[in-house]
Amino acid sequence: MISFNKRILTILTLCCLSGIVSAQSQKIEEGFDYRILPIVQPVETKGKVEVIEFFWYGCPHCYDFEPELSSWVKRQPKDVAFRRVPVAFRDDFMPHSQLFYALEAMGKGDALNDKVMYAMHKENKRLLTETEIADWVASQGIDRNTFLATYRSFAVVSKARAAKQLTEAYRIDGVPTIVMQGKYVTSPSIAGSKAKAIAVMDYLEEKIRKDKYKQ
Repeated sequence: MISFNKRILTILTLCCLSGIVSAQSQKIEEGFDYRILPIVQPVETKGKVEVIEFFWYGCPHCYDFEPELSSWVKRQPKDVAFRRVPVAFRDDFMPHSQLFYALEAMGKGDALNDKVMYAMHKENKRLLTETEIADWVASQGIDRNTFLATYRSFAVVSKARAAKQLTEAYRIDGVPTIVMQGKYVTSPSIAGSKAKAIAVMDYLEEKIRKDKYKQ
């Protein structure tokens, strides 16, 4: 019969072994779970961990990744600067980029970004034309004329074009893609799963801190 103390020792040993196995299963390697951009891009905020999600409203993988990513963002400390950049791989997707920046300019991005994706992926709304977009935005209780003035504004159109240029500079060829500190690139497809991508982001976040936010 095993004594109580021996039982405790056995349990602790098994827990340690379990932790080792878990750590090994979460081994993160450059070239497999993330890659480094050949040309490092400048960060907007010095002394912080910069995280950019390149996404497209119409991407089903972006929609699928959103809950995990949002949860990750919510638990980040103040030294993490997170932002989203809309991607338009084709010219006819530019209205979505303008929609994103118009909502942002009106202070409605946080409230409506998820609803835009839900409308597209669950309600089969394409929202590819100005009229379709304005109709949908109006259905959310926003004044149509105010929205259209913002959507067509020089500032919003310029931001949408700049996002396209940024996409090219970062060599983004698929979404969702996460870029950290202007050089580390990962995604669910690169890492192999949504959960592993989040683990890679945690790993890179700590790596960037240890490197004192250097590029």
